[in-house]
Amino acid sequence: MKLPIDQEQITTFADKAWQMAMSYMPNLITAVLVFIVGSLVIRLIVTALDRLFKKKSWDETMERFILSLTKILLKIVLLITVITTLGVEMTTFVALLGGAGLAVGMALSGTLQNFAGGVMLLVFRPYKVGDVIEAQGHIGKVDEIQIFNTILKTPDNKTIIIPNSPISTDSIINYSSQGRRRVDFSIGIGYDDDIDQAKKVIMEVINKDERIHRDPEPFIAVSELADSSVNFTVRVWAAVDDYWGIYFDNLELIKKALDANNISIPYPQTDVHLHTVKD
Repeated sequence: MKLPIDQEQITTFADKAWQMAMSYMPNLITAVLVFIVGSLVIRLIVTALDRLFKKKSWDETMERFILSLTKILLKIVLLITVITTLGVEMTTFVALLGGAGLAVGMALSGTLQNFAGGVMLLVFRPYKVGDVIEAQGHIGKVDEIQIFNTILKTPDNKTIIIPNSPISTDSIINYSSQGRRRVDFSIGIGYDDDIDQAKKVIMEVINKDERIHRDPEPFIAVSELADSSVNFTVRVWAAVDDYWGIYFDNLELIKKALDANNISIPYPQTDVHLHTVKD
């Protein structure tokens, strides 16, 4: 059974909808313009602050944190301005937030913890921008400390975003804080090779690398009599930035030097003996 369609009611509803849309249209257009202009102003303010910090040679860690905080605060102000421009009274808006206070508080609890964690990291400074750290199972160079997250860049150019709260309450390994690191090598030679000669060859390679520090002196000693090799532990000190270069370069040069002096580097082998059984 089809209900009769009242054309007059439809026309009246359409007229009211059009009038309402036209009455809100100026506010909507104004709100859009405010949002666009406000976003541009925020970008200009943040850019100006960034240039000012660089001109004054501010600490980079503090600079990134303040820029991140300023950007978020300005966006909150812009959001409130846009809502007000749309005609929503702030008392109504605040009342709605108050009514949903518990849900909002629970939703933002993690965010507030991350903010508090960011403040703690900024105050106690366990690391700064540019340091190589290990945190939450990740290793990378600190690219930015924001108010909620710490951003790491890995050697293979991956971006890792870690919330500040767990970092501030967990253990952190900072590979850059001391300015230098110890580079460890493990070198094995055959049991038939001369130990003193091998130590001399390895030391000659190390002494040629000017990146290696002489204080403390390089250390070479027999550390293990393994199943198929006599293993040396080689320890040298270097600047943090030279760590991997020294490790890879000297590992290759030591191998070549040992080969040139007929000192073998053994590897696991299996001898198979075949016996013929006569019937």
